[in-house]
Amino acid sequence: MARVRITLRQLQIFCAVAHTGSTTAAAESVALSQSATSAALNELEGLLAVQLFDRVGKRLVLNDSGRALLPNARALLEDAQAIEDGFAGRGDAVRVNLRLAASTTIGNYLLPPLLASFHRDWPGARLALRIGNTMEVATAVAELDADLGMIEGPCHVPGLAVLPWLEDELVIVAAPTHPLARAAAQARLTVRQLRQAPWLLREPGSGTREAAEQALLPHLQQLPVDITLGSPEAIKNAVAAGMGLSCLSRAVVQDLLAARRLMVVPTTLPRLTRRLSLVHHAQKKLSSVLQGFIAHCQPAP
Repeated sequence: MARVRITLRQLQIFCAVAHTGSTTAAAESVALSQSATSAALNELEGLLAVQLFDRVGKRLVLNDSGRALLPNARALLEDAQAIEDGFAGRGDAVRVNLRLAASTTIGNYLLPPLLASFHRDWPGARLALRIGNTMEVATAVAELDADLGMIEGPCHVPGLAVLPWLEDELVIVAAPTHPLARAAAQARLTVRQLRQAPWLLREPGSGTREAAEQALLPHLQQLPVDITLGSPEAIKNAVAAGMGLSCLSRAVVQDLLAARRLMVVPTTLPRLTRRLSLVHHAQKKLSSVLQGFIAHCQPAP
């Protein structure tokens, strides 16, 4: 068997430097002196015969070699931690961390019941969820700050594996008292009426915004956005207050539809849908828990 010269401690220090951007800050996180941290990093680069960081000002920034090593290094450290936990008297109750990132609609409306049922099946799993727009989620996964991302729009960040997930229905909504809602009670709104409507949408970079544009623009050719708001909650409440129309996930507006503060506006457009996706780093080794979570998220056949 070939002799392995790289140590887990070297990989731990490398990951700490990648996360903090300096050997000084990394030394604090791994409880070593700055000189010992620098020496371990230099030794690792010597063993691999490559430089892993570029110096930009006072910061150490991963170069191409460092970015290639990072997912493998983190996977090895996670496996080593799982081995330690498994032999620490925990048996089947091994404590594992699962770092999730979800875009706003998924994180606030679709994911909570999935997390609850998954936690019942995997009681030893510690779940951490961060919520942002689709671009923020994809970036977190690409930078290995999240194990799995759940996004609403197309993925534009390279280096990620994209798994098609759910189909989400989009609906055009308005307050029942809005003039266009009253007009729609007489006849479906036409493309011309929709072009002239005041629209409320999410900010650029949001999967909901991109999905709405992709669904509507082929039919309307133009989509003048009167108001941009940073969350679906703000949008649906503003629409319920009579400020205009919006195109949102049915899951987001279901409560206000039931309360009759919003109504789905009949139009001449076809049914609008979008594809939700799961994303993970293409080079990341998927742990058994992460594979279990992905399987748990899949709809029943």
